[in-house]
Amino acid sequence: MVHSLAATQDFYHALFGWEFSPGPQHLGPYVRARIGDLPVAGLGEMPPERHLPVAWTMYLASDDADETAELIRACGGTVAVGPLDAGEAGRMALAADPEGATFGVWQAREHLGAEEIGAPGSPVWHELITRDSSVSKFYDTVFGCDSEPWSGEGPGPAADDYGSDVMTLRVAGRPVAAIHGVGGALPRDRGPHWRTCFAVTDVDKAARQVAELGGYVVLPPRDGATGRTATVTDPEGAAFTLVDTVGVVTP
Repeated sequence: MVHSLAATQDFYHALFGWEFSPGPQHLGPYVRARIGDLPVAGLGEMPPERHLPVAWTMYLASDDADETAELIRACGGTVAVGPLDAGEAGRMALAADPEGATFGVWQAREHLGAEEIGAPGSPVWHELITRDSSVSKFYDTVFGCDSEPWSGEGPGPAADDYGSDVMTLRVAGRPVAAIHGVGGALPRDRGPHWRTCFAVTDVDKAARQVAELGGYVVLPPRDGATGRTATVTDPEGAAFTLVDTVGVVTP
C-alpha cells in the first residue's frame, strides 16, 4: 500500500521490468504486477488522508482464512483487518504475530498469488527479523510449518549477519522462509518485521539503479554464504533485499 501508485509502478517497471493489470478494488486503487503473464506482487494506493509508513507485506497461504484468523488470535497474535473477500480473487486478512510482525493471510479462489518464483524480478525468499526465533512456534501452529535450525538454505543474508539464532520454516519439506532472532540488535524504528527478497541477475547493477530511480541503498552489495545481496528501499521507503539469482533456492 503506497501513497503514489503511478510513481511506484514506474519505479518497479524500470527496476524489475514489471507490467501491471487491474486487480480487486476492495481497498481502493490496486494493480497486480506481473512478469510476462505470471503475477508476482500487488500494489495498492492509500487514501490521501492516510499518512502511514510504506512496507512490503508478505502473505501466507491458507485453505480457510476465517479458521486461520481464529488460530492467530488463539496463539497470541492479532487480526487487524478481515477476514474479508477480495472480489472473486480470494479471501484475505491482515495480522500480526505475538511479537508484532505484520503479515497477510490469503485464501485463494481465482487468484493464487505470486506464480512466478525464481525469475529475475520475482520474490524468492522471505525473512522475519525479530527478537527471538522461538516465535517460529507460532507459525508452525497457525500455518502447519515445520521449523528447524537454519542450515544455509535461502538467498538472504548469511546467519552470521545476525548471529546464530536462525530458524528455517519448511512446508512439506521445502524451505520457504527464515526467522532471525536478533535480540537487542532489532532496529528500534521498525520493530519485528518481515522482509521480502527479490531476485536479480546483477546485485551491484540493480543497487545502482535503485539509487538512480530515487530509492536508497541501506546496505550496499556484499557477499554472504548464499550469494551476493543488498538491502534497499523504493522512493516511498519500502525496504526489500536484492539477491543474486545464483544463490536462489526456489520454494
